[in-house]
Amino acid sequence: MEPIRKDLDVEGVLLVTFDRPEKKNAFNDAQWDATTAALREARADTRVHAVVLRGAGKDFSAGVDLSSFGQAPPRDDGHPTAYHAFMAELIEFDKPLLAAATGVGIGIGCTLLLHCDVVYVGESVRLRLPFVALGLVPEAASSYLLEAVVGARQAAELMLTAEWIDAQRAVEVGIATRCVADEELLAATLAKAREIAQHPVGALQATKRTLLVARRDGVRAALAAEAKGMQQQVGSPENVEAITAFLEKRKPNFRRPA
Repeated sequence: MEPIRKDLDVEGVLLVTFDRPEKKNAFNDAQWDATTAALREARADTRVHAVVLRGAGKDFSAGVDLSSFGQAPPRDDGHPTAYHAFMAELIEFDKPLLAAATGVGIGIGCTLLLHCDVVYVGESVRLRLPFVALGLVPEAASSYLLEAVVGARQAAELMLTAEWIDAQRAVEVGIATRCVADEELLAATLAKAREIAQHPVGALQATKRTLLVARRDGVRAALAAEAKGMQQQVGSPENVEAITAFLEKRKPNFRRPA
């Protein structure tokens, strides 16, 4: 079974569906690579005027599939991991990118939305930036993009508490563009994508590139800082405790004597 589905309609809208509903569409290497390829192909295909991302089933994405850690063979594409290859494509993606999110959006299921131009969420959506709770630092340039979207104080609160963000809060702070009923979400998002896709693809790409210019340096600096922070934190005692507690379905204890 393929980890994503791709459907291109006659109006130039490519619908990319993360298709691992049994895992709440959590990303493993196959899903990273398939999504990277879909974005790369969409950039080059003049039939594609806009792309919509969604998750199969009830959820957008539960983040990274922890059961996939340590299973990937060495890569020959110049990127250390499938995640890094995906990020390299995502930050350069120069066509309108929309998202339709329901259910959980955790980790990359939330930070990916910050890279989208239009984000529609269903009433069921519950987003979370869980990094401090995992003994980690932010990823996907969210340490820069979240502040750019919601402001410094809102970003600090959401990052430092790792609290859940419901649909109303997502719209209030600006992570989401609009909230609609779950059953109407896909149709509403596709309608907005088709409204965008009526315009010439060259103009859409040129406009998107101008939007990317203003944030490119900030995004790249954030990715570098996050990578350094991750290197320090991954495998640290607090990260190990967080992951162990998650696997054992218990609350982590970060106050244990050293």
